[in-house]
Amino acid sequence: MANILAIDTSSAWCSVALSLNGQEPTFRHEAVTAGASQLLLPWVEAMLEASNFKLGELDAIAVGIGPGAFTGVRLGVAAAQGLAISQRLPVIPVASLDAIAAQVIQTPAFQKINPKHFMIAVDARMDEVYWAKYEKCEQQLPVRIGNIHLSKPEDMDLTDIQYLAGSAIKEYGERVLQAKKPSADLIATDADITISAIGILDVAIQMQQEGRSCDVHDLELLYIRDKVALTTVERMGAFK
Repeated sequence: MANILAIDTSSAWCSVALSLNGQEPTFRHEAVTAGASQLLLPWVEAMLEASNFKLGELDAIAVGIGPGAFTGVRLGVAAAQGLAISQRLPVIPVASLDAIAAQVIQTPAFQKINPKHFMIAVDARMDEVYWAKYEKCEQQLPVRIGNIHLSKPEDMDLTDIQYLAGSAIKEYGERVLQAKKPSADLIATDADITISAIGILDVAIQMQQEGRSCDVHDLELLYIRDKVALTTVERMGAFK
């Protein structure tokens, strides 16, 4: 079994998980405001030391590449790059929505309903959401159907979706649930689930098995949105 360190700082949480030889992973996950940069590397060091394991003995480092909070995504990727370069380790880039999807299928509420198709939708700020559709598969992680999208909450496509999860539900409420092409099959939602390094780790383990790690120099961020800030004129217009 692979030895993988997983990190994520793409949201309001600092999150680290370590999986060694297929054993139950060690995990630390805390809400932060602006302190992730001070916590992340000390957490990694402490976790490895407690496990009596050296960074260079890892098979790969997995990291959340977004979409998410831009500063947080850059922080996590920069940390992964620094750690990987220091030990010449490969990296495993994991999309944040894929990680959340991997977590959702393990929740009791999801398993009770056992939907075939579901959607992850998270707050993207600027009155928009990131969303993607998934298909549940037996004996493996869910498969994303198409790309990750960025749109207004009302413009999500809920066709054939039976389960909806993510922070967009709390942030936009009825605007999300009244998205275009509403599906009569939508029967449940989970507004509380957030991304964590455990989800990153779950996806990374499967990617490692499929030979989908990459050289650290090929690591790229997944922004989705090209524009990250409003101009002064646009900000003024928003308040008219």
